[in-house]
Amino acid sequence: MVVDDWPDLNPGPGQVLIETIACGICGSDLHTVDHAHEMADTAKEVGMGVFAFDPDRDMVMGHEISARVLELGAGLDDGPAVGTAMAVMPTLTTPNRRATPGYDNEYPGGYCERMLVDPSALVPVPNGLDPVVAALTEPMAVGLHAVNESSAARGRGAVVLGAGPVGQSVIAALAVLGAEPIVVSEYSPRRRELARRLGAHVVVDPASPGDAANGFAAAVQGWRENRSGSKEPPVIFEAVGVPGLIDGAMTAAPNRSELVVVGVCMQPDNFRPIMGIYKHLTVRFVLGWNGAEFRQSLNNLAEGLIPGDALITGQVTLDETPAAFAALANPEEHVKIMVRPNGLG
Repeated sequence: MVVDDWPDLNPGPGQVLIETIACGICGSDLHTVDHAHEMADTAKEVGMGVFAFDPDRDMVMGHEISARVLELGAGLDDGPAVGTAMAVMPTLTTPNRRATPGYDNEYPGGYCERMLVDPSALVPVPNGLDPVVAALTEPMAVGLHAVNESSAARGRGAVVLGAGPVGQSVIAALAVLGAEPIVVSEYSPRRRELARRLGAHVVVDPASPGDAANGFAAAVQGWRENRSGSKEPPVIFEAVGVPGLIDGAMTAAPNRSELVVVGVCMQPDNFRPIMGIYKHLTVRFVLGWNGAEFRQSLNNLAEGLIPGDALITGQVTLDETPAAFAALANPEEHVKIMVRPNGLG
C-alpha cells in the first residue's frame, strides 16, 4: 500500500464530484490486500461486475463513505446542493460502463480526497448526524441485508458467531428488529462489550467451553437458557469467515436451525452435508445490500437506534492509512477505523 497522487477529477454529464469526509476501512478492503487475485478471479467466474478490477494494476480502495458535494456535471441543474453532507453509495455511471469506485482501477474510492459518483448514490445526512458517523451507513446496511435475507423475526432468537465489524452490524440490525434473545460468541473482550452496547442479550467467550464445535455450543446453550419458552430454532449468523466455521456452526446448531453465512471466507472450506441432512438445517449465503437497506441504515444511525459512535475506534489521515490496516489485525485495539483524506478537522 502506498500514498500517492491521483489525477484531478472533473465530473462528466450526469456525474457528481464529491469531497470525502470519512471512509471506513472494511474487512473486504483487508481481504483485497491479501486476496485480490482470488476476489477478482471468482467475480469473473460468476459474472459479478462489482469486483471486476485488475489486481495487477493500481486501485484506490474505500467504499464506506460520507462526503460533501463539490461540483455537479452537465445536466444536473436540479442536483444536490454544493456543500451538502451525504452518505454515499459507491456507484458511478460512465459513458462505457457502470463502475464501482473503491473496486475500480480507473475511478478512485473513498481513500481519495475527491471522487466521482452518480447523483442517485447520494443520500443527505439527516437529523444533524455527525457525517463521520454517517460513513457507517454502508457497513450497517450489510448487516441489515443479512438479517432481511434470513428468517429472523421480532421475538425469535438469534445467535451471532463473531463480533467483528460484520458481526456488529448484524447485531445492530437484529436489535432494531426486536429479535430476542440475541446471543453473541466472540473471543475479544472489547468486542463482547461493544456487542452488549449494540443490543446483544447474552455474550459468551467461545474459548471457555473448549468443546469440539469451536466453542459454539456455549452460544447455543445461551440461546436455550434465554429463549423464554419459544420453540422456534434460532437463526445463526456466521460472521467470521475462516475455514471450519461453517462445519462448527452446523455441529452446534439445534435441529431445523437456519445458518446465514455473512463472513467472507477466502479459502476453500469443508463441511459435512450429512450433518445438515440429519438436522434438517437451512444454509444460505449473503452479500451486500440494496438502496432501501442503505437508506434505512442511515435513518437508524440518525435516529439513535444504532450507537454508531461506539463503533468508531480510530480516525487517521491518508499518510496513516497503511499503518491503520495493520492495526486492525488486533481486535482489542480497534473495531472500525475511519480514514479522513481531507484531514481530521
